[in-house]
Amino acid sequence: MGASASHRDIHFTSADGLALYGRDYPAESDATPLLCLTGLTRNVRDFEPLAQWLAGTRRLIAMDYRGRGRSAYGDPKTYRPDVELADALRLLDELDIERVNVVGTSRGGIIAMIMAAQFPQRLTGVLLNDVGPVIEKASLRRIRSYLGKEAVFASWAEAAASLKQNHPGFESLTTTEWLAYARRVFIEKAGRITNDYDLRLAEAFPTDEEIEKAESPDLWPLFDTLLAVPVTVLRAEHSDLLSEATVAQMKKRHSQLVAHTIRNRGHVPFLDEPDARAAIRSWLAVV
Repeated sequence: MGASASHRDIHFTSADGLALYGRDYPAESDATPLLCLTGLTRNVRDFEPLAQWLAGTRRLIAMDYRGRGRSAYGDPKTYRPDVELADALRLLDELDIERVNVVGTSRGGIIAMIMAAQFPQRLTGVLLNDVGPVIEKASLRRIRSYLGKEAVFASWAEAAASLKQNHPGFESLTTTEWLAYARRVFIEKAGRITNDYDLRLAEAFPTDEEIEKAESPDLWPLFDTLLAVPVTVLRAEHSDLLSEATVAQMKKRHSQLVAHTIRNRGHVPFLDEPDARAAIRSWLAVV
């Protein structure tokens, strides 16, 4: 582990005609591939740290959801987890992959649960990265505070400073690590550093008023569909999205679930931390 991670660019088309982008990191192993699904606004670069330290040991597939990264922008009404799952399955079909283990970061974990409910035959294991069946409102409010707002920075240092302000719980990161994080989140276009997703994504997210008034969606029935597969959940020590109480309830409902705390991290861990690596190695040994 630790070798450079080469990949093949995958360009494919969604059922409704959008040009989508994915990455295929090869491996000599014939073990079940990993399908890596990102958070709400993120892109394939989120999994570069994971691909780097798993280089060559496990095949890894990642994708940009529609409206993110190098995938085409579409109708904001289609920026939904069920549609994103359909796009992911399209990618797997393009690659002739029947079964996968899913690494689901935040929104990606919700997609993994939908996959378990609708296509259990294609799923052999799940790693939930700082997400569960209860989404805390504090996290939704924080995301709402920056979602869909154009970010323009004169330098990567400014971009990193913005991340530091909007993503609490990462106080241990060095300046170099903040800069690397910024380069995974933002993109340089026409000489400026800016968002790497369709700002209309905010149209598919609840408003502040809706967050306050609405009951949190009941995702427990979806979570219960994971009972047939090995599940590991990583909770960031300073997470505002996944509570310790939710993790405790997850363990009660899924007797084989393994839970780990990733120290010195907020939402979401990068998956290259020592705690995360140890947890992922243990999960990979059984999936």
